[in-house]
Amino acid sequence: MVKLTALIITYNEIIHIDGLIENLSFANEIIFVDSFSTDGTFEKLNKIEKVKVYQHEFENFAKQKNYALSLSSNDWVLFIDADERITNEYKNDIIKKINSHNNYVAYNSLFRYYFGKIPIKYSGFQTTKSYRLIRVSKCFYDESRTVHERLIVNGDSGLLKYRIIHYSFRNYEHYKEKMKLYAHLKAKKLHKEGKKVTFFKSKIKPIYRFFNHYIIRLGILDGMVGFYISKLNAYEVIERYRELDRLNKKSFSK
Repeated sequence: MVKLTALIITYNEIIHIDGLIENLSFANEIIFVDSFSTDGTFEKLNKIEKVKVYQHEFENFAKQKNYALSLSSNDWVLFIDADERITNEYKNDIIKKINSHNNYVAYNSLFRYYFGKIPIKYSGFQTTKSYRLIRVSKCFYDESRTVHERLIVNGDSGLLKYRIIHYSFRNYEHYKEKMKLYAHLKAKKLHKEGKKVTFFKSKIKPIYRFFNHYIIRLGILDGMVGFYISKLNAYEVIERYRELDRLNKKSFSK
């Protein structure tokens, strides 16, 4: 049987640790890369014998994931977030895929998202997919992409049969903090590229983002949760260009 490593990057995820480790008990190796959590995540992980835990300063998702890949003892790895869970069917599909004799070196996964305990059926999430099962020897992350990282796949890729359950947004404020993090990472990249803030980007683009998620991507069918999601996605655009403006002014004043 081909061995599998589960990789998790964390920051302040102590509430998810016990459930996640139980969920990943089928993996041959479980590795956590913690970006200096302040809620006791690292200390809790250090007390669990069956996991390996490292601390590594977070710069962006691509670099953090490449660092995690470098720690794996096995060629096949499963990337999973602390607030995600997989079913027995999903586990069996993974085992089947990595032990099959085909040319695939990476597999995408679809997701079932939750806002608190409420499932998100639309709002643009219905077709979201991401590479989660990959071969270390054939794949790496493009470090020029700081948010929504892109996996470079040297070979064929496929799609896992089942969906990852993603308890991604605990509540409104938790989602807002995630959007703020993404916004600042994007702003930092735009600043390095010498981009400027324009009226269209700072005023019109947020309106379109809301319209896109709420109407075009059917967020309206998710009720109030769909409204919150659309609003916070528009907030991400506003915060991105607000931060870019701040970074540009700071550079100009030097």
